[in-house]
Amino acid sequence: QRLPFDRLSRDKVTFCLRKLQYNLGNRMSKKSVMIKPEFTAARLIGWLLAVFLQFACCATVPVAGERAELADVFFDDFAYRTFDEFHQNNWKVRTQAGHPGVEGARWSAEGVSFHSSVRGAANGIVRLTAATDGTGPNTRHAQFCHARKYLQGTYAARVYFRDQPTFGPDGDQVIQTFYAISPLTAPMDPDFSEVDFEYLPNGGWGTGDKPAIWSTTWETFQLEPWVRDNEYTRKQGSYAGWHTLVLTVANEGVAHYVDGVLLSSHSARVAPEAPMSINFNLWFTPQSVDGANAPVKSPEMRQYQQDVDWVFHRANAVMAHSEVEQTVSALRSQNLLYIDRVKPSEPPLESLCTL
Repeated sequence: QRLPFDRLSRDKVTFCLRKLQYNLGNRMSKKSVMIKPEFTAARLIGWLLAVFLQFACCATVPVAGERAELADVFFDDFAYRTFDEFHQNNWKVRTQAGHPGVEGARWSAEGVSFHSSVRGAANGIVRLTAATDGTGPNTRHAQFCHARKYLQGTYAARVYFRDQPTFGPDGDQVIQTFYAISPLTAPMDPDFSEVDFEYLPNGGWGTGDKPAIWSTTWETFQLEPWVRDNEYTRKQGSYAGWHTLVLTVANEGVAHYVDGVLLSSHSARVAPEAPMSINFNLWFTPQSVDGANAPVKSPEMRQYQQDVDWVFHRANAVMAHSEVEQTVSALRSQNLLYIDRVKPSEPPLESLCTL
């Protein structure tokens, strides 16, 4: 099911094979097994060539056309059962400690799980789970990342945000995300690139405790002391539930959309310049970062979750929300659960999955 040779293409080839079989049957029936004298070698060669061309025109051209429409497309419907399948499709789960999040916290595969039957998701989801009791050693973040080869084009994902923990006391400044990022090779690295959506159901970053979604495009940053160079937009309000997030990256700048509504437009000054990986993560804001007052002062364990239904990218093309939805619907109608026709970077770049 995960091969790029999709079901519609197979059906067309099968149709052509049956048509060829029918033609051969008509010409080589029992009544014509004996070759008549006038059926010369030249006529036989000509007939075989005509049949070959008929098959070639029937099977090759439509398949090539369908594949051309999917050029530079990456899509994953997240219909996984095992981590082996997940890793085979170039996904990596973060296990390295470090920024962002609570100091001393773990990034663990325990926080990534697959679920085949979820209301509102046709073919399954990947679920991110993060938990904390307010201390670093007992805090677990979650993150997974794809290959580092994405730059200009359209990025999209359908995600399920939550406003409350699945258990435990509420109030932590938790961040639910969809983003693309390159490594930071040095403080204030001029080649650093990042574009992201972040949903903070309990507020944060010095803006109070109201829920809000943030879109940010980064030029660069440094950790110690904390310095950031970015453009961001904050829209207050609850975004609990299913949402389709779309962001477009071009020379002219970056645009973020939620369910087809423009959230922000950021300038060319901060537009990505280096290939990025596609990522999702779920983490808790550390105390005092950008004015944060987190986590909640409670020793009781609590857990937050975020679901991802599908992810999509088309390189070097700016697509509207409706075009993304139509393309994803078409891929699903062909039973294409996974396709990756985005060319690797030259030379190939490693996805570190550490930011």
